[in-house]
Amino acid sequence: MKEAGAEKGMMVANTRYTFAAKKRSKKYDIELIPKRFPSFDIFKHELVPKHEVLSPEELKNLLEKYRVKPYQLPRIRASDTAAIAIGAKPGDVVKITRKSVTAGQSVSYRYVIPG
Repeated sequence: MKEAGAEKGMMVANTRYTFAAKKRSKKYDIELIPKRFPSFDIFKHELVPKHEVLSPEELKNLLEKYRVKPYQLPRIRASDTAAIAIGAKPGDVVKITRKSVTAGQSVSYRYVIPG
């Protein structure tokens, strides 16, 4: 990664990751992807809404606007396929934008929890 000038990495394996591999991957900011993870872009499917991780500034504005703490928002697991695909980590807040027949567009927020 240093030679390529990359700050983050990704590894796909056909087997389970050991505890040591998981621990070291966090240290070097390498994302471990299981082989069973879909090899296609799930967001191209018409039933999967747009997911995006909020920036610290957007999160601050959201929490002030609704006067809530992040843990008071609905939750999404870090192991959710969409959360993995966008790189959401526990403690992040994800903005989900859906198409709505009645409202045109519906926005919801989810707090990322471990698991």
